[in-house]
Amino acid sequence: MLPTLVIGGYLGAGKTTLVNHLLRHASGQRIAVLVNDFGDINIDADLIRGQFGDVLELSGGCVCCSFGADLVGALMRVSARIPAPDVVLIETSGVAMPAAVARSARLVPGLSVLGVVAVLDAMTVQAQAQDRYVGGTVMQQIQEADLLLLNKVDLLSSAELIQTQTWLAGLNTTASRLDTSQSAVPPSFWNLLDDLRTPGGGGWTSDGRLRRPPMQDAATQFETRSFQLLTGVDVHALKAELDGQVHVLRAKGWVEDAVGTSWLLQKVGSLCTLTPADAARAGKAAGQLVVISLKGEMPDGLLSNWSTSTTLR
Repeated sequence: MLPTLVIGGYLGAGKTTLVNHLLRHASGQRIAVLVNDFGDINIDADLIRGQFGDVLELSGGCVCCSFGADLVGALMRVSARIPAPDVVLIETSGVAMPAAVARSARLVPGLSVLGVVAVLDAMTVQAQAQDRYVGGTVMQQIQEADLLLLNKVDLLSSAELIQTQTWLAGLNTTASRLDTSQSAVPPSFWNLLDDLRTPGGGGWTSDGRLRRPPMQDAATQFETRSFQLLTGVDVHALKAELDGQVHVLRAKGWVEDAVGTSWLLQKVGSLCTLTPADAARAGKAAGQLVVISLKGEMPDGLLSNWSTSTTLR
């Protein structure tokens, strides 16, 4: 399972500074950073080795990718890279809800979401939380986080720091907290989240390197079914059924409508698309759809109105 961490927090809190720090102290690990757009992040120039399309090649085998509106698709592409990354960081925009991003990431097969880090500006976070326009966003970012990274604590007096820490503890009673200056987290940063997920923790060593668990056979985690579809189906109704199946992680196949047109039907996480066949594929619809879910979560009676047979693979 590929460890994935979502980093959120309001504008100017220090999210990108944290990402740059983690890249500089990667301890030989290949880190993949996903951002909404390259314009929203400022990777330190000396870490960038080159740009190829929507991918920045970084030092030490790390990469930075832009995902735009297709986070699930970008995560699947990143996880399929050779060599595969060791860790994925998703930096959200300052006004995004990182917990919602984490829920989308959990739909991607093979990813293990470590949790949500909310980076907070110790100087301004309380005022932001009371602001009539952005207060709701800041409060939700705090309350839904697994780890509160209270940044810029060097700019507070001792009394101010204690008051801010107490205030945060009242807003989120379950999150761990880490105090930093310039988002400079220690190597034990990774274990703070790992300890929340597994009693005893131990996913990372003391120097910040990932301790990989034994590889699990995909057959023990996922269930795959191949459906032989009827010809002349209502492809839009078929897509609508898949749209509503939250336990279907992935689906792909060619379907044929009532007038003999071939369509490519795909579902990745919550995104389901229907695309007309190109000229090379026209007239060659196989009428077969492959569906993947977590083991034991394949919906009962799935596609029963559209298929003649189903095969467990």
